[in-house]
Amino acid sequence: MTENRVPFLDLARHHAPIEADVLNRWTQILESGAFVSGRHVAAFERGFADLHDTDHAIAVGNGTIALELIWRGLGVGSGDRVIVPVSTFIASAEAISNVGATPLFVDCEPGTGNIDVGQAIAAMTEPNVVGVVPVHLYGQPADMDPVVAAAADRELHVVEDAAQAHAARYKERSVGGLGIAAGFSFYPGKNLGAPGEGGAVTTNDDELAERIRLLANHGEGRKYHSEVVGTNARMMELVAAMLDVKLARLPEASEGRRRVAARYRSLLGDVEGVTLPVEHEWATPVYHLFVVEVDNRQGVMDHLSARGVASGLHYPVPLHLQPAYSDLGHEPGAFPVAEQRAARILSLPMFPEMTDDEIEIVAEALIEAVSP
Repeated sequence: MTENRVPFLDLARHHAPIEADVLNRWTQILESGAFVSGRHVAAFERGFADLHDTDHAIAVGNGTIALELIWRGLGVGSGDRVIVPVSTFIASAEAISNVGATPLFVDCEPGTGNIDVGQAIAAMTEPNVVGVVPVHLYGQPADMDPVVAAAADRELHVVEDAAQAHAARYKERSVGGLGIAAGFSFYPGKNLGAPGEGGAVTTNDDELAERIRLLANHGEGRKYHSEVVGTNARMMELVAAMLDVKLARLPEASEGRRRVAARYRSLLGDVEGVTLPVEHEWATPVYHLFVVEVDNRQGVMDHLSARGVASGLHYPVPLHLQPAYSDLGHEPGAFPVAEQRAARILSLPMFPEMTDDEIEIVAEALIEAVSP
């Protein structure tokens, strides 16, 4: 196999400028012996809330538990149904299932893969629906206003899955505060990545924030006195310290991602056989991924690999066709847009430090791959 000339992601390059600062903070933590829920977690929570214009940010162990804690905090459980798009990572639905509720699947829109707003609003009239999860897929904000308005009319919860959309903006408003709450992921490859796992909840609801903090720390109102049955979802100080360093650089990194996306568009915009992602005029995306659509995807991927260009698939199997959700009874063809996209989508290398030369190598290899 050809060694990658252009990697899919280059975390070593991304972390090089902050290495000394991070190691210094880690040394301080090691010397202090305070490893859990200390000053670094508190500082990161303040900064993350400020960045997303929310009153609260609760740092937790990972992105999946962030969503799960939101649903638990809202009292969602057995017998309830929550609307979720099938074109997303399984955690969006998994968090619903883990509290005993049932995902109610809807299709995605072409162009972005985000939730089909019309289908989501129509599904709100189904029995036992208590909420909806717009996913800001690939860092592209979902169209929130019509979803939020329709949900408000029916007193439904709107929970943003912002796992891939740190600091993205919708109509000049930050994601994370557009519904009752939002869940974020800090998996290492995310735009704001941890040294391992991490997640956060953002909300402007004081009572919900208090409940989530309680649930995330064994239900303890005070040490060894648990008011409710909770779990252990605390963030480690070592994780928070690194995230806090990276948080200061996130706006610059987001601009870097938009630069890469713009260059891809200029090189690939007129190429027959390559469909570029739609960017709505009201959106300021952060391009966690740059996902195109092509025919003969495996052949294209093989050609890219031969040219030393890495690529990925996000995601090849829509949720309704996952064996984990076979009990819901959906057959192939139930959600045609998501299924058509799943067969054609291809993720190109995307990281803020990509050079113009690297972007051009990717574009040239892709053009060769789709040429007759």
